[in-house]
Amino acid sequence: MKPKTIGKGTIQVYTGNGKGKTTASLGLTVRAAGHGLRSVIIQFMKGWIDYGELRGVEMLSPFVELHQAGRDTFVNRENPDPEDIRLAREGWELAKKTILERKADIVVLDEINCAVDFGLLPVSEVLDLLRRKPDGMEIVLTGRGAPEEIIAVADLVTEMKEIKHYYDKGLDARIGIER
Repeated sequence: MKPKTIGKGTIQVYTGNGKGKTTASLGLTVRAAGHGLRSVIIQFMKGWIDYGELRGVEMLSPFVELHQAGRDTFVNRENPDPEDIRLAREGWELAKKTILERKADIVVLDEINCAVDFGLLPVSEVLDLLRRKPDGMEIVLTGRGAPEEIIAVADLVTEMKEIKHYYDKGLDARIGIER
């Protein structure tokens, strides 16, 4: 299958307190794979091995690859563990290499907004890389609390707004739906 082109490429942001930010970005990579485009997903602050997307992405290989840059535990916002910072930096180095060396048509920086918000990565570095985005590449940034500076440089910003959630009724995360 001959890959299509995405034109100049844009910067997309999926943010907000509602459900669906990661899911939307994964849906984009599935659609792109169907057209022969290559996607790289880097998940910041995630390291749990039971996310369904890990197995799903394996089925989309070689068109989609996923890398986790986090631990399988929550990050302390007030006092991040040095290991959380190290893993975020490791994921960030992979993101820079992937983008600057044009290793994908679409790069998803999943939960990077949270990594910035929690102080694991400086917003200035993220902005610098976004400004250096190669033509022909789509970059997607997900996570709650997208910084205003990132929103300002984005071409598309979608805010997921929670109206109602079944967690409030005590329903836990379900296999294939939330994880």
